[in-house]
Amino acid sequence: MATVRSFTVVPALQEPLADLDIIARNMFWSWNSEYIELFKRIDSNLWAASGHNPVKMLGSVPQEKLDALTENDGFINQLKQASDKLKSYMAGSSWYQKACPENQDATIAYFCAEFGVHECLPIYAGGLGILAGDHLKSASDLGIPLVGVGLLYQKGYFRQYLNIDGWQQEIYVENDFYDMPMDLVRKESGRPLTISVDYPGRSVSAQIWSIDIGRVKLYLLDTNIAANSPIDRMITSSLYGGDRELRIRQEIMLGIGGLKALYAMGINPTVCHMNEGHAAFMALEKIRELKNNSNMSFEEAVEASKAGNVFTIHTPVKAGVDEFRVELMDKYFGSYFPKLGINRQQFLSLGRILPDDEEEPFKMPVLAIKLSGYTNGVSELHGHVSRGMWGSLWPGIPLNEVPITSVTNGIHLENWLAEEMESLYSRYIGPGWADEAMDESIWKAVDQIPDEEIWQIHKRCKEQLIVFARNRLKAQMQRRGTYHTELNHAEEVLDPEALTIGFARRFASYKRGQLLLKNPERLFKLLTNTERPIQIIFSGKSHPKDTEGKDIIRQIVHFANQSEIRRRIIFLENYDIDIARFLVRGVDVWLNNPRRPMEASGTSGMKAAVNGILNMSTSDGWWCEGYTEDGGWIIGAKEDYEDLEYQDVVESQAIYDMLENEVIPLYYTRSADNLPRAWIRRVKNSIKWIAPRFNTHRMLADYTQKFYKPAMVKSKSFTDQDFSKAREFTRWKNDIRNAWSQLSVRNVLMHSDNGTTDIQDELNPRQRQLRVGAQLSIKALINLGRINPNDVSVELYYGPVDNWENIQEGMAAPMNYEKTAEQAGEHWFTGSMECRSTGQQGVAVRILPKHTDLVNPYEMGLILWETSN
Repeated sequence: MATVRSFTVVPALQEPLADLDIIARNMFWSWNSEYIELFKRIDSNLWAASGHNPVKMLGSVPQEKLDALTENDGFINQLKQASDKLKSYMAGSSWYQKACPENQDATIAYFCAEFGVHECLPIYAGGLGILAGDHLKSASDLGIPLVGVGLLYQKGYFRQYLNIDGWQQEIYVENDFYDMPMDLVRKESGRPLTISVDYPGRSVSAQIWSIDIGRVKLYLLDTNIAANSPIDRMITSSLYGGDRELRIRQEIMLGIGGLKALYAMGINPTVCHMNEGHAAFMALEKIRELKNNSNMSFEEAVEASKAGNVFTIHTPVKAGVDEFRVELMDKYFGSYFPKLGINRQQFLSLGRILPDDEEEPFKMPVLAIKLSGYTNGVSELHGHVSRGMWGSLWPGIPLNEVPITSVTNGIHLENWLAEEMESLYSRYIGPGWADEAMDESIWKAVDQIPDEEIWQIHKRCKEQLIVFARNRLKAQMQRRGTYHTELNHAEEVLDPEALTIGFARRFASYKRGQLLLKNPERLFKLLTNTERPIQIIFSGKSHPKDTEGKDIIRQIVHFANQSEIRRRIIFLENYDIDIARFLVRGVDVWLNNPRRPMEASGTSGMKAAVNGILNMSTSDGWWCEGYTEDGGWIIGAKEDYEDLEYQDVVESQAIYDMLENEVIPLYYTRSADNLPRAWIRRVKNSIKWIAPRFNTHRMLADYTQKFYKPAMVKSKSFTDQDFSKAREFTRWKNDIRNAWSQLSVRNVLMHSDNGTTDIQDELNPRQRQLRVGAQLSIKALINLGRINPNDVSVELYYGPVDNWENIQEGMAAPMNYEKTAEQAGEHWFTGSMECRSTGQQGVAVRILPKHTDLVNPYEMGLILWETSN
């Protein structure tokens, strides 16, 4: 084979145009429309042909055209303004500087398997990646010292096309990283910086690419280098492709390799945030580094590393959990766990719900939960679902107290807003609205926007969507070899005046993309109504191995091919950020109908809402918080069904009823000036409620205040003075665990102030009667053995009880230490509670560990309840 010496060719930009390359290589342009207009001004056709990639476009512009631009004073002035804005943004003050003045030197490392920053960086698959991209953009805007860590996929995710039968086909396209807005991280010598990760019988090297996203860096690992074998070069070949063995190789590179890459670049993160379980091996590498470099035991290293780890769960069902067979774990970690100072059983137990179950696979979310100080779901409902899924990791802890909280997802507003809507907000809310997006009060100004103005903007966005959809559909038809005479069909689809529904997302069975087709005759009637028609745009991919999801797409395509409705229902292939951008700006209604509670959050409806589009969704994910009666529609009534087929029938019926009786009449009811004023009022209510609550600025502020900031403080305190605090805390935990079996509740005495002087256990529970407002005083004799009273929290846990005497949704109240009893190791604690509700109530005494360094009292998984002998 011939020797090839490669080199990179870049455009020759003369001095007046030098800033073009700087602007093109910082993704700040992707959420600032004036930069996109700048690139379009150079050559709009090349901009489109390059896939909206400014680096590739600049490399394709004829040199004479670039030279001519140097003489164009208008362009040079526009370029200077753009350059000055970027410089000002990079050097400006930030929200983080004011919110966390004491943590200016901290660094947060955000690990994720995919990042959906822009369509010109096709290394994302769907919602997880889009959220990660928006996370980085808001971190940049807010000045949060964050770096992203991921993998750079040579082929990215698949491109979708449909065959003549409507069956999804997949193709993979090689990415040319040297023609994308990214750069190799290099040593001082100019050679690429590489890291090495141990795999069975070999080491695998990876180089590191860097992407500037405003003030934030995104680092991506690439194993497609000559130093690796062909099979190892494929580790970063594609996203979510291959078998479980390729997946474990990828996740080792993401977690272990990602942390090594940061260390190699001199970045020692204060906080590590794992966005989903794919990156959980990072926590192991962090422990290994601490143990080996700081002479720590495994337990000490766990405490020191755990203090700075944050884990965000996205999977709402156990069937979707990322896990590996024991055989794979033995193969890839058989020589790794001895470096942690633990045996095989201890290692495998880190990823198991039942530590001693030899048949249980190694679950990545379990590993991340056990090695993180903070764990959260991505909506309030998902937090509740996650507590139910993983609550058994804390035996004896009531469900509502399982230490998994929630931070509801959001979107980066400027990234998803239509230019016209952004201009509208600037005029009526204020030019600095984006910086104050979290402030609910500023959004009241939406009421001041004239109905005529907001409706005209929506109509323009809708017209842009229809032009875009027609062009895409025509390209799809040409690719399939459609007869030239039939291509005219693409020019006639969709009516700018018709009520337009958008449904675009991953086609998985639980998302029920075919629900509208449940009663085809009824849907047919809605589509063909000549006076008040509806039309529907579908788009989305199914996982390559999901035949059920592919069949849903095929059903939609077959239904849409009927001649009577071909103008009213279309499917756009290869759903990506570009298609999403047009859809969430141009449809009238955004439809989402997953089976509750299987949608962890979802964010597409948020994007639609801030563009003046109304949501219609089942009560799942974010919509449980986003729905207001006068701002959208909710499908169903939060019912739970055992018969899923019956559920589909009921909820499809609810969609048809809602369309016929509410949505369609509201849209087509016009005032004398042909404005749907009641519809517009609902749009404004939706914007006012959703925009301030469901944006990533708010989300990042929540992450910072709830997790990042406390983790920074705790991590710093644990690493200071040769980890002395971590070592001391580990000793304390071991002492508590060793002595916990000695604890017992010896006696409980209860007394009421309403005339019942003694309420003892031997009485019939149904005969114990207290009046509302009565104060119940309780004394408990606790045997602590050798544990100090200051090291435990004795509590009353009280609330309504069910027919089995179980307290439901209880509350805790602390009991105070009173005195030491006569018997050695026994102590009296006292507490009280007010009887605020009628009905059957209950109270129990419980004991938990207590220490200032516990993130929560349930961290150790220790709890002792009073039990009957």
